[in-house]
Amino acid sequence: MILEPRPPLPPFTAETAAAKVRAAEDAWNSRDPARVALAYTPDSTWRNRSEFLSGRQEIEAFLTGKWEKEQDYRLVKELWAHDGNRIAVRFAYEWRDAEGQWWRSYGNENWEFAPSGHMARRLASINDLAIAESDRLFHWAHGPRPADHPGLSEMGL
Repeated sequence: MILEPRPPLPPFTAETAAAKVRAAEDAWNSRDPARVALAYTPDSTWRNRSEFLSGRQEIEAFLTGKWEKEQDYRLVKELWAHDGNRIAVRFAYEWRDAEGQWWRSYGNENWEFAPSGHMARRLASINDLAIAESDRLFHWAHGPRPADHPGLSEMGL
């Protein structure tokens, strides 16, 4: 299967890697599982915490369940490193569970891309920290993080 290119394409520069990270952040903040799944190769493999997924269908189903559980989800990603067709990212996101408890989840992701610019492999390690509502840092309306909202380093995360 030939995939329509999804720029920016590897090999990544600091600028194109940062653009890829921001595009991924914006897509995840849409909370649209079908949209997000299109960023991956049809046979993409994932490790997300202790779950192992393969293919867009499993990714879309996983994300559907994730965003049903993780209400009021807001995510910030930051480029950590890049080399060739790989990007390392750190991230934090805030969400509320069905009981009203707020959480901040922190993690790191390693991404590997196909020549088409689609992600072929995603390895994620994530930790959750219960927070008080008053400790929330991500308050923008549903959708992409505003351009003037600070990133993780600027917020000291």
